[in-house]
Amino acid sequence: MLARQGVVLRSLNQPFVAALLEAGQRQLHRAPHTAALIRDWPGDAAAAGLAMRFNGALQALARQGDAIRLSALLRHDHDDFDGAVGAAMADRDDFIAAWMRDPPQTNEVARAGAIMAALMVVGTLFDMPFALLELGSSAGLNLNLGHYRYDLGGHRIGPAASPVVIAPAWQGAPPPAGAVRIAAARGVDLRPLDVADAAAVERLSSFAWTDDPVRAGLLARAIALAQANPPAIDRDDLARWLPRQLAMAQPAGLCRVVFHSMVLQYLTPAHRAAITGHIHAAGSRADRMRPLAWIGFEWTECRSEVRLMLTCWPDGTSRHLATCHPYGEWIRWHH
Repeated sequence: MLARQGVVLRSLNQPFVAALLEAGQRQLHRAPHTAALIRDWPGDAAAAGLAMRFNGALQALARQGDAIRLSALLRHDHDDFDGAVGAAMADRDDFIAAWMRDPPQTNEVARAGAIMAALMVVGTLFDMPFALLELGSSAGLNLNLGHYRYDLGGHRIGPAASPVVIAPAWQGAPPPAGAVRIAAARGVDLRPLDVADAAAVERLSSFAWTDDPVRAGLLARAIALAQANPPAIDRDDLARWLPRQLAMAQPAGLCRVVFHSMVLQYLTPAHRAAITGHIHAAGSRADRMRPLAWIGFEWTECRSEVRLMLTCWPDGTSRHLATCHPYGEWIRWHH
């Protein structure tokens, strides 16, 4: 499983992390608890992100300084992947297995570029402010997307002084220049991370790979901004939370937007069906003065590509807006 994800990462131009995972696969015999967790995982290991959980555990060990050879490897002081990864797995098997039991908390800030581009499309359809509802918010960094500065296919929007700048490599025509006015933003997560808590920030930072300083720097700036502008996140099961939010009175002249990024893969089929049902039910109640938009940034079912999808009500029209890099590094726009 680790080696298979390594192949995927090489295709995404992430050879260093791919090499970490491949070494982990070869060294699994030195970490019986980790090996058993992977072997006996009850569901789809790829959909559950087990490889990314494993990598996060290694990054956490290196950041803590608890694995000297691994820390040196991640600083690129040597290239003995098997020696460093194998030693860490043998010495800290229990830590790695415990870390992997919790889902990844990546909260990729660069994905906000795709969400903002979709909101620009919605802005051309409904000239009104947005009330955002995010599913699976993690630390809520993408709830703060209105605080970020963007370059999306040549369109520069957002606060000019923002320390968080999102400029994905863009392919295709630029998105339409619809106005994005955010009146409210609220999210939900089963285990939200509080950016005021040092341990939570450390876990979140461990999913930003050491060999990618641009990604890590973007995350650090977004965390600092969130500490100054705390996002509103509820701790709840999103299948319970969403229908309550959608049932609340929606003022005329306000567009409600449900969005999520890389969340559906962690849900059971029943949960996914419930979420879809709640959104479609709310869509059936929408009208031109109280519209609903649904934005998804998710893998296709066969995990062949990541699609940015938009459905808007009252007409219920769905659009495949773009194909995207999983972490938001590039966007291939289709509209």
